[in-house]
Amino acid sequence: MEKDNNYNHNPLYNATNASLVNLTINGKHTQIQVQPWVSLLDAIRDHHNLTGTKKGCDHGQCGACTVLCDGKRILSCLSLAVMKDGSEITTIEGIATDGELHPLQAAFIEHDAFQCGYCTPGQICSAIGMLQEGKATTREEVKEQMSGNLCRCGANTNIIDAIMEVKEKSL
Repeated sequence: MEKDNNYNHNPLYNATNASLVNLTINGKHTQIQVQPWVSLLDAIRDHHNLTGTKKGCDHGQCGACTVLCDGKRILSCLSLAVMKDGSEITTIEGIATDGELHPLQAAFIEHDAFQCGYCTPGQICSAIGMLQEGKATTREEVKEQMSGNLCRCGANTNIIDAIMEVKEKSL
């Protein structure tokens, strides 16, 4: 007997279970229809083709999926899209304005704060959120606040240098 891999027969995968979700992503209002278990990360990547936000561990342990939700940094792999209905989401694609790099993007380039670049979008979004929170005042506090964003290539020192430069310029 042939195994049936077609999920259309499973009522859980039925379109009637889908929810309409309103999001503003990078300044553009959008409506998507998603199943209740779809993460914000998957909605961003699969429904909007914004692939800058990375899927690293899919367990909230690496920070590669960090985006800004209503101005606060969140792990999009741990947030359901339906829970963010009506929210304003900013991904790495929405950080630059009018073709000008965000100061953190420019500082990452200047300080060579990326190597493979996989964690960079999450690092930048997290750093922007952290700076907006105003919690970190010293280099050690910045390190602590950024500890949820892992760089497996070892560019952590350069990442902190880039963040500190932007932090000092904004004072």
